[in-house]
Amino acid sequence: MKTSLRLAGAFIGLIVGVGFASGQEVLQFYASHGRYGFLAAIAAAGMFSFMTMVLFQIGSQLQTKSHKEAIEYICGPRLGKLVDVILTVFLFCVILMMLAGAGASFQQQLGLPNIAGSLTIAVATVITVCLGLRKVITLMSWITPVLIPILIALAIYAVNTTELTVEQIEALAAVQPRAVDNWLLSALLYVSSNIAGTAPVLIIMGGSVLQAKCARNGGLIGGVLMGAMLMVMVVVLLAKINVIGGSPIPTLALITEASPILGNIMLGMLMIKLYATVSGLSYALTARLQAYGMKKQLAAVLSVGTPLLFTSVGFISLVGTLLTFMGYVGLLLMSCIVVTWFKSYFTKSPIGQKAVS
Repeated sequence: MKTSLRLAGAFIGLIVGVGFASGQEVLQFYASHGRYGFLAAIAAAGMFSFMTMVLFQIGSQLQTKSHKEAIEYICGPRLGKLVDVILTVFLFCVILMMLAGAGASFQQQLGLPNIAGSLTIAVATVITVCLGLRKVITLMSWITPVLIPILIALAIYAVNTTELTVEQIEALAAVQPRAVDNWLLSALLYVSSNIAGTAPVLIIMGGSVLQAKCARNGGLIGGVLMGAMLMVMVVVLLAKINVIGGSPIPTLALITEASPILGNIMLGMLMIKLYATVSGLSYALTARLQAYGMKKQLAAVLSVGTPLLFTSVGFISLVGTLLTFMGYVGLLLMSCIVVTWFKSYFTKSPIGQKAVS
């Protein structure tokens, strides 16, 4: 159980980068749908649990050090090569979004140039990736126990201090930036984009665990907890929709309203969460670049240095457009994962068995 909880915590630490913790992703994909945002969060919990369970199991069965062999097992040799390239590009894209979020946080709270926050996280990430995977997983698993009480405190504060009626909340939610108009499609694309962006890391995480059952349970627990955290965040954002609307980092704006000092503390927390997420993603990208014969140190620098060049695009724009695009393309990978699981289920053979035989 300890291993399963560690994997679940690492999964949440990976997903909960600055996009989620800032509230921007949840605002565009969930809270902007008003009351239907809660249904979207429930749907996302189920999808996250299933997808993460399968990816952890595949990694564990294959004992893989790189996601390439697992992706080819899921999608087949030919399609697998295409998906492998797509996932490598997605890793660059997600790291770009995370670094842009760091810059937006520094600018909103401290008035510093965007590049200050982005560069800080980039340098710290290169150092961490060079230390090894186990330290990265440990770092990400530490984030979850810290984040949960912060979310609960935010929810209590938001609910007790809101002056809005349900009708006003619905009206204000309807005019917020929205990724897509349908709440169920919004949940699907959110899960798809996150799975597509993190699948290489999840597979490698699963490969660090010998017991497939522990890997499976870690995925299930992580998905349920992720859904619960989404619902709490929706409560926070809807209760204070009049305060956070238009802000690049909604949670930072909300906490700063309560106390500027707490706002600065939250900025530090956001940086730690983002640092953990970028470290995990960069590790997977570094491993992929090493497969092409590149030295680890150079691969680590390129994995964050290249996205750093494009962080001026803007955080809000990246969340809405980049995640939605990744979601649609990521449906291909999700479909392959579902087919792989069904084949394994009906043949009564463990996932990954054929790949290692």
